[in-house]
Amino acid sequence: MATWDLSVTVEDLGPDSAPVSIGVASDLHVGGVILKLVEKTQIQRDWSDHALWWEQKQMWLLRTAWTLEKYGVHADAKLLFMPQHKPLRIHLPSGITLRLRACFSNPVLQTVMGICSMLNIRHPEELSLLRPIEKKKKKKEKDSDDDIYDLTEVPLTSVSRPCLYNGMPAHFADSPQMEAIYKMLSVTQPPPSPEVLAKLYRPASVVDKAHIHSRWLDSSRCLMQQGIQENDRVWLRFKYYSFYDIEPKYDVVRLTQLYEQARWAILLEDIDCTEEEMMLFGALQYHISKVSQSEPQLLTSSAAMDDLESALQCLEVKMEGGSSSASEMLNNMTAPDLNGYLKIFRPKRLTLKGYKQYWFTFQDTSISYFKNKEESIGEPIQQINLKGCEVAPDVNVAAQKFLIRLLIPTPEGMNEVFLRCQDEQQYAQWMAACRLGSKGKTLADSSFQSEIESIRSFLAMQKSNPSSHGNAAASDESINTHSLVSPRYHKKYKAKQLTPRILDAYQNVAQLSLTDALMRFLQIWQALPDFGLSFVVVRFKGSRKDEVLGIAPNRLIRIDLGVGDVVKTWRYNNMKQWNVNWDIRQVAIEFEGNINIAFTCVTTDCKVVHEFIGGYIFMSTRSREKSDTLNQELFHKLTGGHEAL
Repeated sequence: MATWDLSVTVEDLGPDSAPVSIGVASDLHVGGVILKLVEKTQIQRDWSDHALWWEQKQMWLLRTAWTLEKYGVHADAKLLFMPQHKPLRIHLPSGITLRLRACFSNPVLQTVMGICSMLNIRHPEELSLLRPIEKKKKKKEKDSDDDIYDLTEVPLTSVSRPCLYNGMPAHFADSPQMEAIYKMLSVTQPPPSPEVLAKLYRPASVVDKAHIHSRWLDSSRCLMQQGIQENDRVWLRFKYYSFYDIEPKYDVVRLTQLYEQARWAILLEDIDCTEEEMMLFGALQYHISKVSQSEPQLLTSSAAMDDLESALQCLEVKMEGGSSSASEMLNNMTAPDLNGYLKIFRPKRLTLKGYKQYWFTFQDTSISYFKNKEESIGEPIQQINLKGCEVAPDVNVAAQKFLIRLLIPTPEGMNEVFLRCQDEQQYAQWMAACRLGSKGKTLADSSFQSEIESIRSFLAMQKSNPSSHGNAAASDESINTHSLVSPRYHKKYKAKQLTPRILDAYQNVAQLSLTDALMRFLQIWQALPDFGLSFVVVRFKGSRKDEVLGIAPNRLIRIDLGVGDVVKTWRYNNMKQWNVNWDIRQVAIEFEGNINIAFTCVTTDCKVVHEFIGGYIFMSTRSREKSDTLNQELFHKLTGGHEAL
């Protein structure tokens, strides 16, 4: 077969070097091309990480057994011979920027897995990379990335086979400097100064939030294919708000970075919360900051025997849980009664009437209500099946407001219902019952009482404690409220008004350990009505106006862009199938009850929506299987687009 000249640019020869020309034939495999290049350059080094990048086709030639003919490479091809792993600046949720060697040839999913393996973050499928938001900097303003912590010297072999040394990856134990970096990843950062907070981008509308969510990188394509170059800066963030198996003992970095992402979401008003919730968030931040500075870190003190003992305890709990079916069957025969007078309100109906009182009973997973107690032996006015519904709190302890917001799934969408309870005790019982009912569980479930206690504990945190507040205020007058609550409340109140309210809430959390405080912060964050929502501006089929699609861990929400009201909600567990017409870039979804929707994306590529839906369906599958092993093939199939389906 005839030979011809192939020009290849070798990155190691320098940016100004001329391409290397080698004689090849069409039946020569890629491995043979690399061998000829190495021989001609005469550079003695380890070439095992190098590969060929085809610039015009934007693809790596990674199958070394394939011939040039099979790849379609001709003499006019512009090939680059360079390392697959290159330095990349990773900005973490905590604000720390790391410079490390990331894989530019694998799909982003696998690249993120490698980064998380280096940083000792479990369940990397929950995270992904996104392009940073461009900030307008003044002429005299310095780059905020001046303090970059370099991890490029970490050997790739140690990342692929990580081992722990005193609770942290062994490659962080090589030097005091490396150990200090790991501690920075594991410890919450001090509250930001008002100046730093003021400079950060704060989304002003749902459209702004949609702009941020449009910047996620495609998980099925590599960094080079998406225009990411060596030493570029990207954000590493939790993308899927479905957190599996958080174990504080093994998830030190994961838990810390998750808290930081939640904290910034609240401070930058990416998620809405009530005043009382904001004061509690501020108090928890204040407490976490104090404790993390004074409490010795446990990450370097856990011994091997402690790990073994903990593993045995976890195994014992799992074995006990597996053998408890008989006792649960017995409990089902003696389910506690739950009934009483509640008030109900349906905001969707065209009526000016407010809450109306009825007699409510809870049975199995349903709520029934009657005109009064005496008529409860007959037919109810209505029975509401809670299985699959959404349950959200709307509570203000100071105002004695105890509301339960229910979103009931119907073939047309979701019906909204509000239940008003008389006091804390009634609210805790009915809220716990509604949460169990939404999961298909009855009051006989063993978690009913623990759910009640958890709700009571949350309410207790929001109560004011005037008896102990005076002492705290005297010693903590220097509290920086600007770093603890969002700017909205600084416009509404002065610092001297916010300080006593935060310290009031602080008295209810001051006894928590660092881990408990972090977990409590995340639990309250996850209980917010808008938790986990990612937004995309779309145009529904048959509509003439743009609307917003909210993507949550368990549902899709159609939002009117003009007034911000929820129009309809569709749950994933009612979804029969979804597909993307890649030619016209349209997403089509079919739900039970012959409900079909279709839309095109305005602010982003439809691939982003496709990934979110597939990712969340994978998360629910993973939770049911309770497997710690990531099924990469299934994840890639669900999120990878037309290349994988």
